[in-house]
Amino acid sequence: MQTLIRYAAFPAIEGGAALLMIWMASSAVSYWPFFPLVTLAAIAMVALLERVLPYERAWNRDHGGDTFRDVLHITVNQVLIQSSVALAFGLRDLLPESVTLWPRSAPMWMQVLLAGVVIDLGLYAMHRYSHLQPFLWRLHMLHHSPERLYWMNGGRRHPLSALILAGPSLTVLMVLCATPIAVAAWLAILSVHLCFQHSNLDYSLGRLRHLFCVAENHRWHHKREFADAQVNFGEMWAIWDHLFGSYHDARTTPRAGEVGLIDTVVPRTYLGQLAWPLRKLAKASSAAANVR
Repeated sequence: MQTLIRYAAFPAIEGGAALLMIWMASSAVSYWPFFPLVTLAAIAMVALLERVLPYERAWNRDHGGDTFRDVLHITVNQVLIQSSVALAFGLRDLLPESVTLWPRSAPMWMQVLLAGVVIDLGLYAMHRYSHLQPFLWRLHMLHHSPERLYWMNGGRRHPLSALILAGPSLTVLMVLCATPIAVAAWLAILSVHLCFQHSNLDYSLGRLRHLFCVAENHRWHHKREFADAQVNFGEMWAIWDHLFGSYHDARTTPRAGEVGLIDTVVPRTYLGQLAWPLRKLAKASSAAANVR
């Protein structure tokens, strides 16, 4: 049974959910409530399997109330992203479409994958830049702060960071007049994938880990040592890491005590975590002003 879970969980759950959502998009199935229901069902399966076959048993235990805070992070960020997409495409529909660059006559599966390519490249670029630009890193640090990796880590992001990461690619899709359901379908597929990418499930893709950004290689991105974490920035596909020289693979991956941040104390409350990077920015600005 463990072997079946280890090698079949990702293709069965992630692959099954993706195929189902592409079929629903092609069949003009209403986004609400069907796409969110499929997404929640797939994520629930991953959360359950973490209890059956954990990578680290210690990571299944609550760390100082982080489970409740992560629920808040996921809820707020999902509402924020979904509302932003709906607003952006709603405003775009009010503008004349004299030139439509999006291949709306193409099969829906192709449109979903094309939207995925645009979103994935944009997320990779902004993710990598967030590790280079000081203010963006302060916002992004919240995502790297947990000392355990489990299914909700993918959603622990500062709302400003979430918007900054997704904003450029979603703007490009809006300008191209992308089909809204294709974009929405990919975001739903990505939500399930991010759950797998950060999960505490001891699953493996074998050699396919070089193609997909899964927990096997993404755990290196959460190494406590900042220099070691500058690898594997991809969200869905590892092709961008391969192309731009940031892919890292090893026979072993970080375990308990090897992820998180060094010498950085993050507030324990949700509101405190939202204010934390902004306070750091204010202090840095004040210090710079005093120097001048």
